[in-house]
Amino acid sequence: MTLDRRALLAASLALPFASTAAQAAWTRPAGLAPDASIALWPEGHIKPPPGLSEQVVQRSDDPDASDRMLQAITRPRLDIFRPAKPNGAAVILAPGGGYRYVVIDKEGYELARWLKERGVTVYVLFYRLPGDGWAHGADVPLADAQRVVRLVRSRAPVDGIDPARVVFGGFSAGGQVATSLLTRFDVRVYDRVDAADAVSARPDALAAIYPVVSMDPAISHAVSREKLIGANADASREERYSPERNVRADQPPLWLLHAEDDQVVKVENSVRLRAATRTMGAPVEAHFFERGGHGFGLMKTAGLPVAIWPELLWNWLGSHGIV
Repeated sequence: MTLDRRALLAASLALPFASTAAQAAWTRPAGLAPDASIALWPEGHIKPPPGLSEQVVQRSDDPDASDRMLQAITRPRLDIFRPAKPNGAAVILAPGGGYRYVVIDKEGYELARWLKERGVTVYVLFYRLPGDGWAHGADVPLADAQRVVRLVRSRAPVDGIDPARVVFGGFSAGGQVATSLLTRFDVRVYDRVDAADAVSARPDALAAIYPVVSMDPAISHAVSREKLIGANADASREERYSPERNVRADQPPLWLLHAEDDQVVKVENSVRLRAATRTMGAPVEAHFFERGGHGFGLMKTAGLPVAIWPELLWNWLGSHGIV
């Protein structure tokens, strides 16, 4: 990423607001409740594996900073955040969790609230996890990702959105869901179930934030890799589920964010995907920051230059006519 003097000045002026405002906004869990929740699939369409039982786990001891996770997901669904004055844009968020669980607050509700206040209708996706015993487990996150784009577009008249301004964003393992959708949005991984499945699953733009991408053992996130494709996957399976090896010219515009000091998901995941996308000639914008670690979301950026990332994302969405 390169910045001219004026951009650097603007960033420096924005940082105090970005860090303190983000903290103030996201330490009030009571204000983070969604406006609605809907099932991703029609009643009875999917049958959970035997013995699978959903559970919400609270990981925070701070009553003012909720950090919940949902594990053993049996009912994939969307939690919807509706702005008072919708601007027509829709953003679908896939939080992370290493394909072991899906984070609720951090990477989900907190960014949803930030976008909602700017007029965006937001859908937080709780997708099925590949290691939970589902048939064709490696493809269930992608199936849910394709389905959610189609379902959101089909709901455009109800939710007041423009079906040509639908964005998909993912964090960490949710970034692997997102980047799989980036390159496999039209790969058939489930049979059509209703009229919603007649529309395109290709997002109009896609953002991946400190994403798990590659299944190459040299840079992959080991837990996500094991859950998705198995510990002993062969080379062809690694390639199929490595988005950086499946880029295409017609993929959606891509936005990437990663910290260089991420010790959980190596920055090379984003670096390789950016390079492959550029080689293919598809649009991509990437931001790499010296510090930030992994899983910073909005709450853990105070005092760091990476705190400006939501504004960078917002500006990029504007440049592509989304917001």
